[in-house]
Amino acid sequence: MSQAPARPNQFALLRQRRFAPFFWTQFGGAANDNLFKFAFTVMVTYRAQAGAAVSPGLMVNLIAALYILPFVLFSATSGQLADKLAKDRLMRGVKLLEIGIMALALWGFAAGNLAALLTCAFGMGVHSSVFGPAKYAYLPQHLSAAELTGGNGMTEMGTFVAILLGNLAGGLLMSLRQGPWLAGSACVLVALGGWAASRRIPSTPALDAGLRVRWNPLRETLANLRLAARDPMLLQALLAISWMWFYGVAFLTQFPVFAKDVLGGDEQVASLLLVVFSVGVGLGSLACEWLARGRVEPGLVPLGALGMSAFGVDLYLAAHSAVSPGPLLGVGTFVAQPAHWRVMGDLFGLSASAGVYSVPLYALIQHHTPGSHRARVIAANNILNALYMIVCTGYCAALLGLGVSVPALLLSIALLNLAAVAWLLWRQPLYGRRFVAWLRRQPQEV
Repeated sequence: MSQAPARPNQFALLRQRRFAPFFWTQFGGAANDNLFKFAFTVMVTYRAQAGAAVSPGLMVNLIAALYILPFVLFSATSGQLADKLAKDRLMRGVKLLEIGIMALALWGFAAGNLAALLTCAFGMGVHSSVFGPAKYAYLPQHLSAAELTGGNGMTEMGTFVAILLGNLAGGLLMSLRQGPWLAGSACVLVALGGWAASRRIPSTPALDAGLRVRWNPLRETLANLRLAARDPMLLQALLAISWMWFYGVAFLTQFPVFAKDVLGGDEQVASLLLVVFSVGVGLGSLACEWLARGRVEPGLVPLGALGMSAFGVDLYLAAHSAVSPGPLLGVGTFVAQPAHWRVMGDLFGLSASAGVYSVPLYALIQHHTPGSHRARVIAANNILNALYMIVCTGYCAALLGLGVSVPALLLSIALLNLAAVAWLLWRQPLYGRRFVAWLRRQPQEV
């Protein structure tokens, strides 16, 4: 890692062709993923004619499983394709696939055809699993080392804002009388917008055009993981990012129950918590460029991890003083109570800390990995992320099944996070050394 000659400006990237079309392409994909999934979830939950003879709980979990499954099955192949092919052409191809999937989704919504919509859920998982390695491998080919932290911060911010807007739009459209038709039409329009943006992505040549693509997913998944494991620093960074997904999924999946059973809030309060969480991650991601002082700075990782645990522990304490027995509270009544501001402050703090934690890790991986197999390493990260999310779901289900309260479950995640960062500092002292150097404002990098 080398010292940048001048401090970059991440917001200026949005005015430059090397970044702006890519940003809006990935923004549209993330928004459409969540618009479709949440609209489908609301449809099977609240519209009896769509969910007849089908358990809404089963359908919701099936939708999530069908979306995650392609990351396990196809990430290894996707990483090979992103290393072998020009990334601009690959991303445009993925956007064309998205248009086809969303056209089927429009018909599925209008006809109430669950089989078609479940096919689309799997298809959007394939779309995202193919796009992911190209997305993160694209940035180092167009951004300097000094710009990587800011570029990743903008990308992560855009992703979480898109997730938030997609969820809100999906729920709002499906609540209207013509909801299925409107939601399906919106999915098609967003897909068309993403394809239009992708047409302006600049040429991004393949870095290993001679790579022979191997199609056996199991064999190539193991090969990608072995490829990442050759470099201990790289492997530990991948595991650290996957832990962040474990942490984030644990909090996000508990918001509805936490809002209702612990805080005494209605559905709008649960949505408010999601907004606070998403805004926190976005602003924390944006702050990384300023905190890193124009460098790829691993020292921010311990800072973010400590914030994730500190705010997580305080959230447990705040929840006990914020219990609201009686009728469920609306947003207005909820925010009028001072105790709830502490809860929202903790959620904002821990999510902002997660942004500070994750962005430097992505930048480190992109900067540290040779371009010839960068996409395959990122594909290995996607596989690990999916596995960690699956394990997280099992962990949460097991504790809740044993009668552990939601606040206690979230407390356990915050404490496990301390163990995770301690393991990272033990296995890779670079993070601790850079954290101390960052506190002392030492400019040199390791």
